[in-house]
Amino acid sequence: MILRLGAAALATTPLDFSGNLNLAREAVRQARDLGVQLLCLPELWISGYGCEDMFLSAWVAERSLASLKSFAAEIPEGMLVTAGLPVRVRGRVHNACALVGGGRVLGLAAKRHLAREGIHYEPRWFTPWTPGALETHPELGCPIGDQVFEWHGVRIGFEICEDAWAAGRPGLELAAADCDVILCPSASHFALGKDELRSRLVADGSRSLGTAFVWANLSGNEAGRAIYDASCRIASCGRILTEGERLTFRSVVVSAADADLEEIRTHRAVSGHPVPAHAPRVHLVELPIAPAKADLPAAIERGTFDPHTEFARATALAMWDYLRKAGAKGFILSLSGGADSAACAVLCHLAFHWALEELGEDGFRQALPRIDSPHGTLSAKRLTGEMLLCAYQATRNSGTVTRSAAEAVAEGTGAVFRAWDVDALVEGYRHIAEEALERKLSWSKDDIALQNIQARVRAPSVWMLANALDRLLITTSNRSEMAVGYATMDGDTAGSLSPLAGIDKHFLLGWLAAVQAGQAKGVPAMPFLHVITQQAPTAELRPREEGKAEQTDEADLMPYPLLSRLEMLAIRDRKSPRQCLRELSSNTPWSDDPRLKTWVGRFFRLWTRNQWKRERYAPSFHLDRHDLDPRAGTRFPILSAGFSEELAELGI
Repeated sequence: MILRLGAAALATTPLDFSGNLNLAREAVRQARDLGVQLLCLPELWISGYGCEDMFLSAWVAERSLASLKSFAAEIPEGMLVTAGLPVRVRGRVHNACALVGGGRVLGLAAKRHLAREGIHYEPRWFTPWTPGALETHPELGCPIGDQVFEWHGVRIGFEICEDAWAAGRPGLELAAADCDVILCPSASHFALGKDELRSRLVADGSRSLGTAFVWANLSGNEAGRAIYDASCRIASCGRILTEGERLTFRSVVVSAADADLEEIRTHRAVSGHPVPAHAPRVHLVELPIAPAKADLPAAIERGTFDPHTEFARATALAMWDYLRKAGAKGFILSLSGGADSAACAVLCHLAFHWALEELGEDGFRQALPRIDSPHGTLSAKRLTGEMLLCAYQATRNSGTVTRSAAEAVAEGTGAVFRAWDVDALVEGYRHIAEEALERKLSWSKDDIALQNIQARVRAPSVWMLANALDRLLITTSNRSEMAVGYATMDGDTAGSLSPLAGIDKHFLLGWLAAVQAGQAKGVPAMPFLHVITQQAPTAELRPREEGKAEQTDEADLMPYPLLSRLEMLAIRDRKSPRQCLRELSSNTPWSDDPRLKTWVGRFFRLWTRNQWKRERYAPSFHLDRHDLDPRAGTRFPILSAGFSEELAELGI
């Protein structure tokens, strides 16, 4: 027997019940056209995954249940579909997934293992389901809990996202109960390199459990921070049968594949499985099944993305979705002529480039109905000109190199470029401070104050432009700066969106060089970026003194590759200063550098004293394995002893 399976990625929005329902309807329509008999949709798609504390509201559960009933009534005959939603049982909220068909809800599975690491806080809202428990839902009248559905002899079970990653996964019991298909509705966030792990999980799960395994995922920037890369897969007996498009700008993508049930059962018989601790109850589904079609299109070879391409597509998609869901009319960017702001301009351009490429002109206009896009044929450069305004704000410490570089980046991407001088504003604030202090300010005594005022006076004008044009102001700080507080609060941190705060500066510099040379697969080459890549990163906030080297970021801090390494050791791996120093003192480029101990001490002191800045950063995207956003990644006390004892013991 051949069963046609489907998995769909949906670009849902939290609390958008009607919008999410329409996305699911479109997925069902596409799946029906492909002859899919059993369709898996993502986790919590009815309410949206990122509802945060609203999951604790009875209203959200009630609206979700109403949407579930409406959706179930619309499923065409001969097809079963999943529907993920929050469900209240005796006052407790569960992360659940329903199986619907024949105009009704057939039953619900509830998640046992809740995601609680990194960006996930599911135990704050949901109660894990007790293994082996099964009861009747009071309103729907159908079973909820651990169960297997049997439909025309095909046994179907659920693992909901984190369940599939857990050591005591429900799949072990499902396999022992002779399950043929495991459906895995997921909300698995993007991180660089993570998709290969998912691919192995799906393939190995189908092999070790002796089932077909269907993985469906969310897509896009769902709630503001986490990015979902679609990444739907169907596997059987250890083989990936099909995989959907990744990092797509389309709101609905459906993948389908045929599973050979006889092959699956033979594989299971040969492999054998242990007796489960809790035997799931089997529920018969007495509904018709649509005849399988023989005209399933061939699966498209998706290939893999290199890290530079992954970063570009993920961040561009996140910026596109953020703009679309925020209802703004574009972006404002303070373009300094340095690497960070140049990267932001390029990513804006790529967002418009890929959205136009995938959605077409009509789809682009429908997605951004508030945009006064130019009539006639659209292009990425024209759209960037419509929706990105860049401002270069000079002081007496700014150089001609950065001014020329900023203008070249704006021209290369198509952005509108404006430039003005803010030196008079700086001097005005300096005069106010000197009168209040009753003394003159000097660079020898007031270095930080004089640097910071230059960054701060640049914020009001670009905020004013953002307000006047109804646009989002981009802040350009990267994760390396975020780690050590190398940014001016209310200056270069001013903005409503921080697209680079999830990636380190060392990676970003390599990415710009790859894009310049056309070495990022699928990313248009941008030769004009040579004006950025040939520079040493600099804040340009100190005067250029005769006979002295110009100010550079690495001279102020440490080499960026070392800073990135310390981020991973101290923050991701939670190592102490002593452990970091020990690891960096052996077989690294800095092992014999006499400044290593100083750099380690500088990192830890700056990290601990700047948590208050990280608490105030604009929303950022989760792009890598670790994240410094205290609301979605790394939590650290604002006030602490700051490793002072251990640093003193190390003589730092």
